[in-house]
Amino acid sequence: MANIKIHFLGAAGTVTGSKYYLETPVMNIMIDCGMFQGLKELRSQNWQPLPIQADKIGIVLLTHGHLDHTGYLPRLVKEGFKGQIIGTAPTLSITAIILRDSAKIHEEEAEQANKMGYSSHDPALPFYTLREAERAIDLFQAEEKDQWVSLSDTIKYRFRFNGHIIGATFIELEILGKLFVFSGDIGRKVDALMDAPERPQWADFLFLESTYGNRLHPQENVEEIVIGLVERTIHEKGQLIIPSFAVERLQSLIYLFWNLYKKNRIPNIPIYVDSPMGNNVLSVFENYPQWHKLSMSEYKAMCNHVNIITSYADTWKTIDDPRPKIVIAGSGMITGGRVLTYLNQLIDEPATTVLLVGYMAEGTRGRQLLEGAHELKFFGKYHPVKAQVAHLESLSAHADQQELLDWLKEIKNIPERVFLIHGEPTALDAFRTKIRDSYRWNVHIPKLYEVVEIVI
Repeated sequence: MANIKIHFLGAAGTVTGSKYYLETPVMNIMIDCGMFQGLKELRSQNWQPLPIQADKIGIVLLTHGHLDHTGYLPRLVKEGFKGQIIGTAPTLSITAIILRDSAKIHEEEAEQANKMGYSSHDPALPFYTLREAERAIDLFQAEEKDQWVSLSDTIKYRFRFNGHIIGATFIELEILGKLFVFSGDIGRKVDALMDAPERPQWADFLFLESTYGNRLHPQENVEEIVIGLVERTIHEKGQLIIPSFAVERLQSLIYLFWNLYKKNRIPNIPIYVDSPMGNNVLSVFENYPQWHKLSMSEYKAMCNHVNIITSYADTWKTIDDPRPKIVIAGSGMITGGRVLTYLNQLIDEPATTVLLVGYMAEGTRGRQLLEGAHELKFFGKYHPVKAQVAHLESLSAHADQQELLDWLKEIKNIPERVFLIHGEPTALDAFRTKIRDSYRWNVHIPKLYEVVEIVI
């Protein structure tokens, strides 16, 4: 018999900060290494050292490149981790882009906070620097999907395609003959850019995301809604501002607007893409065509249809341009990024429309807008919200409750335990009940920093 300890170091009782640490008799493994976002009490956890020894971790396996799954990597290295960080090639490309961009934002925000004096810390420090991000990137090693990779005589893993974003996978990790399955973030059955996720056939211990564990995506007519927003923007001589994640969401939006124009459903309204990170992600789509649905001709046509902003000076030129326009800018939940520069100038204009796309986590400005906030705080000041706020939930890259249940259908055995992760409390509780009613499986909702011991 052998004991395996599982440490839930993130995305336990919340949707951010995915980090799972497995202590085994042979080696110690971390699955994902994300940073917390959203609520202040969660973000403050980022600054606390992990309750484990980073130098004892043998390897980190990444499901995909999003910040809430990778953003703690530079801190992990700073705390002493020296092993390999492994993912698929596009996942590591995305992660490198996100870490570099995040580091620059941390450095710029610290500099601005010190200059304007609105931080409670003196001096304000970046969460990590570009140099620290590069130290983590130096540890990257790519592996192919669908191929078992041995870490020892008794431990092996493989990556399986999972939709969601380019490069995303779920991880099958076999330890001493038992199969641990980490779902990562599960994509949609029908997606403009990604194929449907593959499904696991066996799982002794299942770690299952629950972002939409209590909801079904609405049956929205996305094209008609977007057409209406474009028509309003033109009629009001306003601006349609879309906060967007740089990975998959931004590319999906570009594809959507290009498709509508190609079908003569919208006029040739100027479209600006202002996300340095998103621009870099477009090159990942070009470098890994086998990971998405677009042909190269479609990819080039949709990129040529938009104006890609490459400098901060061009950001201000775009803001000063009085013509009606569409602006797609980072970040998706309005937690930072270029979109704040646009909102700083335009959120108090009734002719402005802010279109929120997908999931808005607790504590983010996106969630505040969604819930009808009359003002938003950023750059140390409160800004009145006079813009119209719209929401498209069906463009989410996350599976909804029914799609999550369908993802489980091909599992042939009864898992010994199912751990529900990456969800807010109401979603976790509703999904636990649904799984028990549907499959009669043993479901556990771990708490943050809980340690579960498994005897094999």
